[in-house]
Amino acid sequence: MSLSAGLPVRPLLLLLLLLWSVAPQALPPLTKLGVVSESHILQVVLGCEVHEDNSTSGFWRYGYDGQDHLEFCPKTLNWSAAEPGAWATKVEWDEHKIRAKQNRDYLEKDCPEQLKRLLELGRGVLGQQVPTLVKVTRHWASTGTSLRCQALDFFPQNITMRWLKDNQPLDAKDVNPEKVLPNGDETYQGWLTLAVAPGDETRFTCQVEHPGLDQPLTASWEPLQSQAMIIGIISGVTVCAIFLVGILFLILRKRKASGGTMGGYVLTDCE
Repeated sequence: MSLSAGLPVRPLLLLLLLLWSVAPQALPPLTKLGVVSESHILQVVLGCEVHEDNSTSGFWRYGYDGQDHLEFCPKTLNWSAAEPGAWATKVEWDEHKIRAKQNRDYLEKDCPEQLKRLLELGRGVLGQQVPTLVKVTRHWASTGTSLRCQALDFFPQNITMRWLKDNQPLDAKDVNPEKVLPNGDETYQGWLTLAVAPGDETRFTCQVEHPGLDQPLTASWEPLQSQAMIIGIISGVTVCAIFLVGILFLILRKRKASGGTMGGYVLTDCE
């Protein structure tokens, strides 16, 4: 049975972990105060599977102190003892045929029906396709410049990412394999890196295909607005500084020229 088109086909498992009391024969002896003389651990695992052909199977097993203890056989309606210490409990439980039939009915009918209902309730959520967000960033390192294409928050897991240079796909040997990892919210993220020559960043485009997208999505690297703004401010300040220096130079030159002319005149005292 398949949960959705994007998930692998495999048997579906409903697992119930329960703690049950042990039959009196299997309990350790009590002290005079009614307190168990030592502690033990009893584990119960029961559940059912719905297979690809819609057939079902169930299991009901007990463990005692970390070891196999008892296992129910639906076909024979008997319990099998995995160790000598479980034999007394097996003999007693085998006598309760009505309860054994109830156990079989639960494993073969009730449990699969509950599992299928749970699957129907979860099918709408599990079958949803979450489209991805794509962005491209540039990175510097001692080995050179690289571009990283990131696909964020998508579901299901299957996704195809590739690099294009001048709108033409690159050879696979020139590109590092894509990596996909799960997020904590049942979605996935993936990335793809590419080493590029400085100045050629704008020639490359990342193309992403995903079941949640109607058509392939492309993204390319673009300088951040803050960087462009800083460059613009620096350029503007530089131009203004050059302009002011030019004006000051002209003023000083004009004053110098005026001072030379005044030096040609002779001032006389008034009578």
